[in-house]
Amino acid sequence: MELASRVVLLTGARRIGQVIATELASRQADIVLGYRSSSTEAEATAASVRALGRRCVAAQVDVSDASACTALVARIEREFGRLDVLINMASLYQQVEYDVLTQADWHRQLSVDLHGTFVMSQAAVPLMKRSGGGRIINFTDWVAASGRPRYRGYLPYYVAKAGVKALTEALALELAGDRILVNAIAPGPILAPDGLTANELEVVAKATPLGQWGGPMEIAKAVLALIDADFITGETIRVDGGRHIS
Repeated sequence: MELASRVVLLTGARRIGQVIATELASRQADIVLGYRSSSTEAEATAASVRALGRRCVAAQVDVSDASACTALVARIEREFGRLDVLINMASLYQQVEYDVLTQADWHRQLSVDLHGTFVMSQAAVPLMKRSGGGRIINFTDWVAASGRPRYRGYLPYYVAKAGVKALTEALALELAGDRILVNAIAPGPILAPDGLTANELEVVAKATPLGQWGGPMEIAKAVLALIDADFITGETIRVDGGRHIS
């Protein structure tokens, strides 16, 4: 798919999302940024996109709310007339030890990562069909994509991300006839969470076969590759520096 004059909806527009948005805009795509609470970051990214000469809208949306997702897509149709690419990046990342894990923790994680990916995709598909097809790119995790948990304290996160991988495969089958290709990206050590010490950063780098953190541009490259490809669907690509084989 050529990106020029296409419309991309990206949810979860912080950190890595900022890099993806500007890379897509540099290839002449118009961007819609869906954010939950990071309005300052979303507006800063929108300004960067507009500086590249492309249209951009930053819109607040709770991806766990199906009606909010539908309303956002309706706005996209009014303002842009089409939707070509959906990038589902909205996610929670929280460690909760099993002994204090509550049902609220469980539902909170799954409502954003798994349910949110589903309802946002469900809302987007009709407009994508009217636009002649498209791409859905979901975000899972290298651990979940590898098929076994490795770290204690992330039970709801692991299950949600494993579900996203399964959802990606099932959606790819359902939507293939509509020329909507559905794939997932499973990041590894790309961008460190806030608060990690220099020693902790080094431990992760040493545990990665390529010996370093990847950086957000590596995710942007994977997104661009999946948008460009016309014969890949139902796939999950691990962008993890080989971490899954270590």
